[in-house]
Amino acid sequence: MKDNVTIITPDKRSISFFDTDRFPIIAGPCLVESKELLKEVAEELCIIQSKLPIDFIFKSSYRKANRTSGSSISGIGDEKALSYLAEIKKEFGLPILSDIHLPGEPALAAEVCDVLQIPAFLARQTDLLEAAAETGKVINIKKAQFMSPHDMKFAKEKVIAKGNKNVLLTERGTSFGYGDLIVDFRSIEIMKQFGSPVIYDATHSVQQPSQNGISGGKRQFIAPLARAAMAVGVDGLFIETHPDPTKAKSDAASQLPLKELEGLLKSLLQFRNNS
Repeated sequence: MKDNVTIITPDKRSISFFDTDRFPIIAGPCLVESKELLKEVAEELCIIQSKLPIDFIFKSSYRKANRTSGSSISGIGDEKALSYLAEIKKEFGLPILSDIHLPGEPALAAEVCDVLQIPAFLARQTDLLEAAAETGKVINIKKAQFMSPHDMKFAKEKVIAKGNKNVLLTERGTSFGYGDLIVDFRSIEIMKQFGSPVIYDATHSVQQPSQNGISGGKRQFIAPLARAAMAVGVDGLFIETHPDPTKAKSDAASQLPLKELEGLLKSLLQFRNNS
């Protein structure tokens, strides 16, 4: 049985993850770096959304708490970053997704965010999952790099037990030796059995964790891996994108250049329609 998850946009439209007509995409810059960056990306997403049968959920982390090195930037300040996301929501009518890290964060984040994301490293943190669930918001749980897809059933159940059935599950690769990830596309089919929509994270899947104190990545594999996920029958995609990834303050090696996003999505939709 499918648990259809619906997100209501600021202009009262419904985004459904089991909609056969419009395809949901979670997209945006990895980290809230500035108001100008968010606006530039949001403007482009709205242009693309007007051309293609897709619905965007705007993603940007107001804080990144799981940086490889203590010297890496973690954010510009939680309240400031959330205020910028609130402005994006109001000006562009896009629903907002952001990461949370501690049980004390969900209440504050929920004032702005429509979707609260549990980072992969924290997918087993019961107190965090429960606190997020209690907000009533949609909860996106990213499968940890060290977790079996079968174990995501238990992560979902922690949210469900608090009376919140609005759960998304996201595949983002599995640890493979040191400093690399692989994607086992069987995970998508396995997690689909739990009833929640399953998302594929096409950008974190190409990361190379902990390359001399920062995360590396091979963005040339974003497109082929995303095509594979579409062929398997994923319910949505997650794509971090930045106008100039080389200057991004987080995940510079794995974000998709913003100018390439529309072309990629066109090809993926065509692939989906023909699969």
